[in-house]
Amino acid sequence: MISLDLIKELRESTGISISECKKALEEANGDLEKAKNLLRAWGKEVAEKKGSRETGEGLIVSYVHGTGKIGSMIQVRCETDFVARSDDFKNLCHELALQVASMEADAVDDLLSQNYIKDSGKTIQDVINEAIAKLGENIVIARFVRFTI
Repeated sequence: MISLDLIKELRESTGISISECKKALEEANGDLEKAKNLLRAWGKEVAEKKGSRETGEGLIVSYVHGTGKIGSMIQVRCETDFVARSDDFKNLCHELALQVASMEADAVDDLLSQNYIKDSGKTIQDVINEAIAKLGENIVIARFVRFTI
């Protein structure tokens, strides 16, 4: 039997639904790290299934570092305006703009393969896959630009 506290801890760290967290913990026999890895793998599967769906909505988000010498702008697309207006999607877009400002990339594929600056155990593609699993929609980076002085 998986404790409610363990389910809650996994839910808070991943943002994935309680039922999926419970399922992952049961499959991982209560091992929190194994459950996180399972959720990551499941998120990748969900992202692959949703990958062909059209992304007609989204946001353009900018970030300027405190020094004023580095900035970025990114266009992130999703399927509906409902998701585009959600706090989770807005936070994802901000995190991606921060990544673009922090690390140089020439193309979207380069950006997707970079290690996430806040968790080197994940790539940007992993971060997006987790968001797809959580929000239930296809999410893509359409384009970005990085400015430096």
